[in-house]
Amino acid sequence: MTPVELSRTVLHAVRRAVDEGELSVAVPERVVVAPPGPGGCGDYATSVALQLARPAGRPAPAVAELLRARLLRADGISDVVVTGPGFLNISLAGAAPVRLVRAILRAGLRYGHTDDLAGQVVRLHAAHEVRAVVLMDSVARVLRSQGARPEMSSSRPPEAAWVRVLDVPSTIPTSTDTDAAPLRPVPAPADPLPLGRDAARWALLHPAPHDRPHLGSGHDAAHLAQRESNPLFRVRYAHARTRALLRNAADLGFTPEPGPLTPGAQEPAGGNTRALLRNAADLGFTPEPGPLTSEGEVQALLLTLADHPRVLAATAAHRAPDRLARHLVAVADALAPLLPAVLPLGEEKPSAAHRARLALAEAAGTVLAGGLTLLGIDAPEHL
Repeated sequence: MTPVELSRTVLHAVRRAVDEGELSVAVPERVVVAPPGPGGCGDYATSVALQLARPAGRPAPAVAELLRARLLRADGISDVVVTGPGFLNISLAGAAPVRLVRAILRAGLRYGHTDDLAGQVVRLHAAHEVRAVVLMDSVARVLRSQGARPEMSSSRPPEAAWVRVLDVPSTIPTSTDTDAAPLRPVPAPADPLPLGRDAARWALLHPAPHDRPHLGSGHDAAHLAQRESNPLFRVRYAHARTRALLRNAADLGFTPEPGPLTPGAQEPAGGNTRALLRNAADLGFTPEPGPLTSEGEVQALLLTLADHPRVLAATAAHRAPDRLARHLVAVADALAPLLPAVLPLGEEKPSAAHRARLALAEAAGTVLAGGLTLLGIDAPEHL
């Protein structure tokens, strides 16, 4: 169950409580769910009971208990705990991670895309400045992913070099439309074109619009550096690693299959010890005795993947591609601890757990590729 699906489940519980006379309130348009804060528990938490308490004329804990009873009967929810002044803390059922991975792989690059804004025309206007035009282009891409129809305009046509290097549309109409949503980021302090399309767009979009982007020049720019301190490199490298894992797994005779991530029965597969070690070396790691990926690390990755639809919706609502860029960094960083545990090592043969880890890695790579595409950035299979 994704956060969007869970939000709808909670909203349905509220609506049923109102329809059956247990609550006398106006049903909210949406319910926000998020990872629990300090003192919370489970996978997600919501403060909807606190929001409804005053109009319902009842204490928030009483409203929370009423909703808790309904949520416990919903598919995909294993437990609901009321904490603090009335927060609902929701734990998803054990099969939820498998369903999440399957949902991502089924949707592919369109995971997180919705029709929630279908029929809405959103007018965007940017000044004749490179960062404003790139920001508008990315916002328009994300709006389309949510079903909206963006209409872009600018005070002057984009420069030919912006179109050629940064892949912004050449057909942005000229307008002084004051009714359009104005995009006014802090202007780029230098020409980003020497960075090339991918690094330049990242440099302009990763900082919040009100923050000053940091631009170097040519090969001296930090956004081009292939090192861990460069967030764009971490994101693209994580994606490339997932693609390499799929290629190497195919060489070893197994494919991704969503399922439990704990080790299961060993299954025969092709290949030999030396081939396994060579493939591991190609991916940048060597055999080292130790525990497999911890449950906490897996849970952290699953939560970031499940949060992707909410991030896309928030990016569209706030016209803020930096939210998506920072989310992709979070996905890449959460994925990193899993990667060394995907392929079997030594005499170990591929098992159901290896196939499940490979499916989770593929799902994470899919989210990274889809997010980069919405930012107008390439997701290469090799780095």
